[in-house]
Amino acid sequence: MYLHTLRIWNFRKFGEYRRIGNQDLSGSPGLSLTFNPQLNVLVGENDSGKTSIIDAIKLILLTQSRDYEKITREDFHQFDDQDEKSRANLFKIQCVFRGFSSSEASHFIEWLGVEKDSKNEDSFFLKVTMTAKRKGNSVYPEVKAGPDDEGTQFIGEVRDYLRLTYLRPLRDAENELTPSRNSRLSQILDSHKSFSEKESHPVLDIAKEANNSIEFFFDGLERDGEAPHLDQSGKELVDQINQYLEEFFGEEKAAKFNITDAHLKGILEKLSLKLAYNKSGLGSHNLLFIATELLLLEREEYTGLKLALIEELEAHLHPQAQLRLIEYLQGLTQSKTSKFQLILASHSPNLASEIQLKNLIICYDDKAFPMGAEFTKLSRGDYLFLERFLDVTKSNLFFAKGVIMVEGDAEALLIPAIADVIDCSLVKNGVSIVNVGSKAFVRYANIFKRRNTVNGKLKIPVSIITDADVVPIEGKSKYKNSLINGIGKDLEIERRKTEERYSGQSVKTFVSKLWTLEYDLACSQLREDFYLALRYAIRIKNSDVYGLTEKKKKEDQEKVTNDIKKWEEAFKADPRKKEKIAFKIYNDIMLKKGQLKSITAQCLAEIFASKSG
Repeated sequence: MYLHTLRIWNFRKFGEYRRIGNQDLSGSPGLSLTFNPQLNVLVGENDSGKTSIIDAIKLILLTQSRDYEKITREDFHQFDDQDEKSRANLFKIQCVFRGFSSSEASHFIEWLGVEKDSKNEDSFFLKVTMTAKRKGNSVYPEVKAGPDDEGTQFIGEVRDYLRLTYLRPLRDAENELTPSRNSRLSQILDSHKSFSEKESHPVLDIAKEANNSIEFFFDGLERDGEAPHLDQSGKELVDQINQYLEEFFGEEKAAKFNITDAHLKGILEKLSLKLAYNKSGLGSHNLLFIATELLLLEREEYTGLKLALIEELEAHLHPQAQLRLIEYLQGLTQSKTSKFQLILASHSPNLASEIQLKNLIICYDDKAFPMGAEFTKLSRGDYLFLERFLDVTKSNLFFAKGVIMVEGDAEALLIPAIADVIDCSLVKNGVSIVNVGSKAFVRYANIFKRRNTVNGKLKIPVSIITDADVVPIEGKSKYKNSLINGIGKDLEIERRKTEERYSGQSVKTFVSKLWTLEYDLACSQLREDFYLALRYAIRIKNSDVYGLTEKKKKEDQEKVTNDIKKWEEAFKADPRKKEKIAFKIYNDIMLKKGQLKSITAQCLAEIFASKSG
């Protein structure tokens, strides 16, 4: 069985989708989220709701480690951030489980519902609902289960079969694996089949033998209990303690040293788990802790819920360790032998780039958007393409407040520089530049387009910036197989086609006004700056050492001024003077010299920065 659906009304960030009032729960859930049976990864910017989703699941299902989950006033949704009186008095969390085997279903027989699956066969499902009422600062939670939304009381013994494994963010993995009362390590071991024999386990005999050896030492005897021990310091110490006890109690009392309790749980609480080599760091302990928790998830004989919630899987791990771990876990959840479910919350583009897109859930604007094929407009081919090309850099789009997609390095370098010049920093505003490296914008744009918008649109603003790629009339003899713009009609038609192809929902497309970004710059008031950057780029490309001396910069500035003056004079009677000069700069110089676009963009960005600074 696995967690199929989570619905939330008025819990933290998630109010009712269509609010009827805060005294009842008659509106649609603020969040309705469907999970994959195996791997699910929640991604998104800070405060996007990832932790609220994790905590809601944890609150209703409880944890294997039996952490105390307290409901506070702040857990109730506040409809108006400025008005405390708008805080809800009720919240509801509902989990729907599907995929039951017969042995799993047997635990919940009184609460199960039956429905027809895709093969028209009977299939079990279970709804578990927590409702919490608030009266002042007092909170009264209630958990029920059943096939409908009402349900009946869900007893504690049965609820234990739904307990989940939880790894908190920035976990103290080393401390979790050290000896302590009711330690996490002892809980894991006590639940494992290797320690199922509680009364006759071999560890009990080992502990008994160790205790006997300790007792003989403090009794001043050898291990056989007959000959005196060579070292009598232990006996002297116990005799002194016993003298104190006789004074305290008024009668003879005897103290006794031992290593551990005589029962298995007490012995397990004395155990620690460490890596074989010394001086292990936080990352290594984190991996050891995760490996230990997997013991519970992979128990074949266990017929309860096998679900793990992990916040910040990447905690204390360097990028390569993150990739290795998520690759293993992703393969493990999909294997035929391991049947457990993982729900992760992550801030790591490294992990996002490695995970199959269908397993991601984007959290944004107090909603959650699964990336499975039934939810997005991505085709099968899109998924295969993005799995090949959605790298770490491009995966920033999952964590951004806004996205700008471009088709090359020049735009990727120039747009942030222009944004800085107009005092609209992309970094400060949480906007990511995604260099697609081609015109495959449709594949990336469809990530943000929903197949069904009943539960809302993914409103991350996405801009696509691309070239018109309609050659001006000056290139008619040189670009014979290209679409040539002579009177403007062809250009406008192509621009509209491009906009319609990529745009939709929160995605908007911006097509260059004339031909390409570089040609348009050469046609604009930035012509002189662009040509100067091009002259710098030619020098840099032909030089073994990056950098320009002031003398060379002065020479290039004079060259630019003279060339433009010469071209202005040559084309002064031509109505397309501006376009002809731009064609000379872009086509006759930049394209003929080859491989200059990125360097020119970098130089132009520096020119912009120097002027704005």
